[in-house]
Formats: sequence, C-alpha cells, structure tokens
Amino acid sequence: MKAIEIERKFLVRNDSWRDCAGISHVLQQAYLSRDENSVRVRLIDDRSACLTIKFRTTGLAKDEYEYEIPVEEARDLLCHATGHVIEKTRYRVLHEGRNWDVDVFAGAYEGLTLAEIEMASEDDLPVLPQWLGREVTGNDRYSNRAMAAASRKPPLGAACGG
Repeated sequence: MKAIEIERKFLVRNDSWRDCAGISHVLQQAYLSRDENSVRVRLIDDRSACLTIKFRTTGLAKDEYEYEIPVEEARDLLCHATGHVIEKTRYRVLHEGRNWDVDVFAGAYEGLTLAEIEMASEDDLPVLPQWLGREVTGNDRYSNRAMAAASRKPPLGAACGG
C-alpha cells in the first residue's frame, strides 16, 4: 500500500510519557539496502511482519510502500541485514488528541528513547508534549537506517535533550 510519510522526530527527555502510554509492540527491523532510498523488513511481536520501501522526495515527505509478509520470511530477511538489526519497543502515546510513537531502544542502542509524530502536511503544528527533548528531524544520526549502518551508537547524553 502506498502512503506519503511526513514525520517529525524528537529525543525524549524523561519517562513522564509512560502515564499516557497505550499499546506497545516489540520490533526488530533491518535494512536490506544502504542508498538514499531504503528497503526495510520489520518483525512485530514475533507474530506479524512487513516489508517497507521508502523513497525520499522533497522536504519531510517520503513515498512509502508497505506490504505484509510471512513471519518466517521476515526472520530470514533479518539475517540479510546490511548492518545491525534494530531492536525497540514502540509505545503509542496519546497527547492533545494526537498519537505519538515512542521508541525505547534495546540491544546496541539501549538507553536511547525517541518520539515521532506522523503529520498530514509539513505545515502541521502538533502540540509538543513536555516530555520531548531536542528535535532531531532530519538528523541522520537518529534515523533508524543510519543507526543500523553505524559502527557505534550516538552518545546517550544527547538523549537527555541537551
């Protein structure tokens, strides 16, 4: 299914978001290509899986195609990762009528927590929760694709909003 993804991403300064957290899912994801466009496989709660292809366009927008795939095929594809397999728990957090995704990383990125919000347009101005730290939208250091390819993780001090 084709969609246009427009999102902003932030470091998370503290755990007060947990008071509003809803459902969560454990994700394992890997990238199968390393150019400016990406092919990603994601295993969700070890029960479902998807293959996502993203193409960079202008500004914050990306063309995104996502397809459900069999779990066994996703497990096989994770073995073909170009770089690290990213491990995280994603929480859905409601704030001011909008859903935020808060990712608490494990594995190589344990200690890092990021929040992102999907927007209808680049002009969208969501109300920012107090638990957000510095915005890292467009900072490749915090893109999942770049983190999967990195030889080492970004310093965790940056995760405190400093």
